[in-house]
Amino acid sequence: MIRHIVFFKLNNKDDAKEVKEKLLTLEEKVPFIKYLEVGINFSNEDRAYDLALIVDVESKEDLQKYANDTYHQEVIKYIKTKANKTKVVDYEN
Repeated sequence: MIRHIVFFKLNNKDDAKEVKEKLLTLEEKVPFIKYLEVGINFSNEDRAYDLALIVDVESKEDLQKYANDTYHQEVIKYIKTKANKTKVVDYEN
């Protein structure tokens, strides 16, 4: 199993709920996803990001398919209008 984690720093923290809802739509639209979770950060630390996305897929090949999925690419376009920074971690578990 591969875990894909993305952290988002939003332009406006007030958009967090809307962005979360958009990210949650990935689970029903992208067939490679085995598990998906989105959390809104409540920490006020300077180093904190605003949202976290966790996606599990079966393999590195499925992660590549997920990355290139048409709907996922649409969500990325949307996210780029709302977030000014992202960080990613991918690992096998």
